[in-house]
Amino acid sequence: MGSVKVHEAKTNLSKLIQQACYGEDVVMMHGTIPVVRVFPVRQIRGRRKPGALRGKLHVSPEFFAPLPSDELAAWK
Repeated sequence: MGSVKVHEAKTNLSKLIQQACYGEDVVMMHGTIPVVRVFPVRQIRGRRKPGALRGKLHVSPEFFAPLPSDELAAWK
C-alpha cells in the first residue's frame, strides 16, 4: 500500500497491520509529511504450499518394514 494519510489509516488499520505483517512497507502521512512507519514485531510465516518439499525428502524402504517382535511387545 505504501503511504496513507492518517484519516485513511484510521479507517483501514486492520488491513494496514496485516499488510505490514506480510512484509509490505506501510507509512502514515500527516499531510505530505511521513510521521509513522508500521512494521511487525514478528513476521507472520507465509502460507503453506502443497508439494513444496516434493523431491527433497527420502524415506528408505526400512521405514515400511515390520517392527521386530520384541519392539512390538514393548507397545502392548
